[in-house]
Amino acid sequence: MQLTKFITEKEQIVFPNHPALQYCGRIDFDVPDAPVFVYPYTSVKFRFTGTRVKVLLLNRRQCWDNYVGALLDGKLIKLQIPEHGTTVCLTLGENLKDEEHEIFFFKCMDSCHIFTLQGFVVDKGALISAPAPLPQRRIEVYGDSVSAGELSEAVQYTGQPDPEHHGEYSNAWYSYSAMTARKLNAQLHDIAQGGIALLHGTGWFCGPDYVGMEETYDKIEYNPELGTLKPWNFRRYTPHVVIVALGQNDSHPEDYMKEDYSSARSQNWRAHYAAFVRRLRELYPRALIILSTTILSHDESWDRSIEEVCRSLNDPKIVHFLYRKNGCGTPGHIRISEAEEMSDELSEFIRSFGEEIWRDE
Repeated sequence: MQLTKFITEKEQIVFPNHPALQYCGRIDFDVPDAPVFVYPYTSVKFRFTGTRVKVLLLNRRQCWDNYVGALLDGKLIKLQIPEHGTTVCLTLGENLKDEEHEIFFFKCMDSCHIFTLQGFVVDKGALISAPAPLPQRRIEVYGDSVSAGELSEAVQYTGQPDPEHHGEYSNAWYSYSAMTARKLNAQLHDIAQGGIALLHGTGWFCGPDYVGMEETYDKIEYNPELGTLKPWNFRRYTPHVVIVALGQNDSHPEDYMKEDYSSARSQNWRAHYAAFVRRLRELYPRALIILSTTILSHDESWDRSIEEVCRSLNDPKIVHFLYRKNGCGTPGHIRISEAEEMSDELSEFIRSFGEEIWRDE
């Protein structure tokens, strides 16, 4: 498609492979000038002069209404993507002061959709420059809808069951994972998917043939309903801290851990969970690995299982973390104030390990 049809003679396109653009997140760069954004909080940041900024993208939708977000000169913006399968031009800022601006553009949601970034539109003659370097600290989170910030903006339902929705309340900016990364001044790869459990055939993601984190953790594009699956090259990003926040959706369709902690299925889950954590240790030999769930209501037997696995691994840098309201904080998803509280607790816990956890050698 000729993208020039989206601009006037007073505008220019900043293409995705411009050297000043700073990316963060697990992104598909197989086509350098058409990167694919898959995971929540995946971002690109840059500075520009002039009076406007727009984004060009091509969306692939599976479900929900789909949204993207931006922080423009410190102001948070959220926009709905209006069409599927067609390049769209979304206005992020207009009638700005004719001076330098900074924009942080990010994906609000999980793989209910993915999009190809095709460029940004700015004033003709605008100067494009790089922002401050990315933080040296690096965090990676393997989690579900809570880690993705799903329904975080439904603040009027704080501490209550979820309202009916079509994706309009979801925003990764307000996830505990993103808040924690910002508080610790760290990069974040938020490998989070709503409804996902550890094992194939459980959870809520891609039902009725449910897909588990065991099948998706090592991929960039992982939703079988949105195209070809693509592997991730783990050499591209090595986190200092890894948070495994699974065990929340694993009780669906049957809460077998609650029904019989010692059953064959329960033992099988613990064996697979241990194998998953050991695999992360192989990938990241030096990382602090934090095992957790969330404050969303669930039976304590899942946390008991995680504690048992943690002890069996006998690794001083694999630890189990429980929030003060773990498993009993709310019957609905985590709203902004609750995510703030979770991130305060998690940040404090991570800080307790000292500065040495952030060293590369």
